[in-house]
Amino acid sequence: MKQYNVAVVGATGAVGNEMIKVLEERKFPVKKLTLLASSRSLGKTLSFHGEDIDVEELKEDSFKDIDIALFSPGGSISLKFAPIAAASGCVVIDNTSAFRMDPDVPLVVPEVNEHAIAQHTKKGIIANPNCSTIQMVVALKPLYDVAKIKRVVVSTYQAVSGTGQKAIKELEQQVLAIYAMKPIEKKVYPYQIAFNVLPHIDSFLENGYTKEEMKMVNETKKIMEDDSIQVTATTVRVPVFFGHSESVNIEFASEMTPDMARKLLKKAPGVKLVDNPSKNIYPLALEAAGKDDTFVGRIRVDDTVKYGLNMWVVADNIRKGAALNAVQIAEALVKKYL
Repeated sequence: MKQYNVAVVGATGAVGNEMIKVLEERKFPVKKLTLLASSRSLGKTLSFHGEDIDVEELKEDSFKDIDIALFSPGGSISLKFAPIAAASGCVVIDNTSAFRMDPDVPLVVPEVNEHAIAQHTKKGIIANPNCSTIQMVVALKPLYDVAKIKRVVVSTYQAVSGTGQKAIKELEQQVLAIYAMKPIEKKVYPYQIAFNVLPHIDSFLENGYTKEEMKMVNETKKIMEDDSIQVTATTVRVPVFFGHSESVNIEFASEMTPDMARKLLKKAPGVKLVDNPSKNIYPLALEAAGKDDTFVGRIRVDDTVKYGLNMWVVADNIRKGAALNAVQIAEALVKKYL
C-alpha cells in the first residue's frame, strides 16, 4: 500500500491530539507524520505508534513534501496557511469554518456526500463541517433518500470540549471550586458553565441567531445538496465534557414512520440505533464519548404535521464531529480521489 507524508496542524489542541490518535487507531498509511503548532508548543513531543515526535513551529515552508495536511488550528490560521499548504502540492482537510461555505471547496461527511471529495482539485482544500452538523446529517441522510425532507428544527446540547482544552479545564475547575466553596473563575464563557446551561455558542448575529446556529442551517443544505430544506437551530452549551446531543424534529415530503426510520437507520453507515424507551434505552453523551458512531434513538411521531418525526441524536464531537470525520475524508481521498 502506498504511504503518505501527513501533517497535523494544531497538533497540541484537543482535536489535533485526537487526529493523531485516530490516524494511529485506523492504521492510516502514514510514511512520515509532521506535527505543527504555534511557537508556544515548541519543545513538546507527542506519541505516534510508540514514537515520540517533536512538535514543530508552523511556518510558510512547513509543507514541503507533505501529501495531506489535517488542519485544526484557529480559523484565522487556516485562512492564512491552508492556501499556502495547498499551493505547495498537498491536499488540505480543514476542520475550521474558514472555507466551509466557499463554493469551490467541498464540505464533506463521507457517509453522506463522499463524491464531493472529487472537487478538491479546485483549491486543494476539503472542509470538515461543524461538529453538530456532522452528526445530524449522518442521521438525516438515510431518511432523506427515501422521503425527502422539507424542514428540520434542531436544538443542540453541546459539550464544552467543542470550545477546546481551556473550556474542559474551566468546567473541571469550576466544579471543584463549587464543592470546595471557593470563588469560581469565568474566562472561556461569559457565565458559569458548571451546573448551568448557556443558550449561546459563538457570537450573536444581527438576525438574533448565533454563528453556530447559522452554520447548522447553511452547512446542512450544502452537504445534503438541497437548498430547499428549511433548517432552524438553537444551540446550547451544557456542562458535559464530551458528546453533543441533539433534539431533531423533521418534516418529510412523504410518509416516514418510526418503524421505517428504525429499519433505515439500523443499516445506515456510521449510525447505531439505540431506541427502546420502554427499558430506558436511548443515546447518552456518556456512552457516545470515545465512540465513532452517531447514536440515534427516541424516534417517535410528530403528529402536528402530516409526515413528521422526532429523534434524539448523540455523538462524540471530538471524534465523529471533528478528528474521525477528517481522517475518514483522508481515507476516501487516498483510496479513490488522490
